Amino acid sequence: MKTADLLLMNNEQKKAFLLLKLIIFNYHGLDEEERKMLEDDAEKLNAKDELQWAFDFVNQDPLTSFERAREYFKNEVTKYDQDTRLYFIKSVWENANSKGYVTEIEAMSMLKLAKDWGVQKELLSLVRK
Repeated sequence: MKTADLLLMNNEQKKAFLLLKLIIFNYHGLDEEERKMLEDDAEKLNAKDELQWAFDFVNQDPLTSFERAREYFKNEVTKYDQDTRLYFIKSVWENANSKGYVTEIEAMSMLKLAKDWGVQKELLSLVRK
């Protein structure tokens, strides 16, 4: 998936994309910079409702939100082609890295999801760069 293709995402893809970013950033508590990244993405995608859905998903039970999201992703994201799955993970990695750091828990969470999605090798290659 190329950046230009973001606008072609359907609502389910937008939900998954925004939930992924939220679930990774929320692990250590969502800070203002991360919230702004999410809001900017939602605006670019015309996906404010999808972002609200992601917040509602997490807020339903914050303690179990990552595992519930993994299940959701197994049912939704694994249907997407490999380029799209990799784009989703790569985008989160780049956003986290743009803050100047990626926490260990963010990295481990992305690795777990990349393994679930069959793009672990590609994520590791990106991380090593």
